[in-house]
Amino acid sequence: MSKAAVVHEFKGPLTIEERPVPAPSEGQVLVRMEASGLCHTDIHAAHGDWPVKPSLPLVPGHEGVGRIEAIGPGVHAKVAEGDRVAIPWLGYACGECRYCNDGRETLCEQQLNSGYAIDGCYAEHAVAFARHIVKVPDGVEPVVAAPLTCAGVTTYKAVKVSGARPSMLAAVFGVGGLGHMALQYARVAGCEVVAVDVHEDKLELAKQLGAVHTINATEQDPVAEIKRLGGADVAIATAVSPLAFEQAYGAMARGGTLVFVGLPADNFVKLPIFETVLGGITIRGSIVGTHRDLEEVFALHQHGHTRVVYETRRLDQVNEAFREVEEGTAGTARLVFEF
Repeated sequence: MSKAAVVHEFKGPLTIEERPVPAPSEGQVLVRMEASGLCHTDIHAAHGDWPVKPSLPLVPGHEGVGRIEAIGPGVHAKVAEGDRVAIPWLGYACGECRYCNDGRETLCEQQLNSGYAIDGCYAEHAVAFARHIVKVPDGVEPVVAAPLTCAGVTTYKAVKVSGARPSMLAAVFGVGGLGHMALQYARVAGCEVVAVDVHEDKLELAKQLGAVHTINATEQDPVAEIKRLGGADVAIATAVSPLAFEQAYGAMARGGTLVFVGLPADNFVKLPIFETVLGGITIRGSIVGTHRDLEEVFALHQHGHTRVVYETRRLDQVNEAFREVEEGTAGTARLVFEF
């Protein structure tokens, strides 16, 4: 038997259950989990917040890391029992559509997402499609690799598509599990970083991670302050409030690129057409990264370019951990369930 945290009712508490160890099907592997990060998306899934809701019962989790325990039939990927692997948000893509064929599998319309469309990693055992797991390199511990599997690769991809390069001013709105990684990738790209948040402890962390400027949006107007610096050439919006997205837009320099990353439950922002056209502003959506992006994220960490701030929890603390994240009492850290 294998322990799992299960959603049976939207907005209800998760239950810890003993379930049979799942058997890998065609193209799948069985992974004995070592760690699984808590992403806000897991809470949205458990609450049924988004327009497309998952089917219940559901095991959430898409920042999973563990070792392969068994390999199912028809697996052609170069994996072996004992390999440490990551199970990301992109649990399955068809491999045949125009998006998959030109390296944009994260846009595949047939995709299945871990911990949303298929059972995820809040469990002692999980099955995953072998084509979409990623090997974790030596020296990257499971509790660190877990947040990199989503928070890391999501913001890495966002910075990548923003066109960030040396000498640019990059603004990161929201210095949480996503934002604290985004500002590091912006620094790797050579940018001068300004971090915006409403919590002083998160802004202090941003300074430690290399932000040159910090703005507390409860005390200062981030639009005015960033404009005073010349405006953001790149802005990465990871916050859970639509207001932060609108502020990020208002802080842009002409010709700048704003990347939407966070997914607030309140789904809409109000942006002006006139200023967008005259200012040559680009607005992009960025949803996680590819298999290759995650390999690059792990390599950057392995070579000492990033730091993951985390705290561990037990799986039976899942409901308390959800409340910590929702109430903002988890502090600066990414919470990780350790098995």
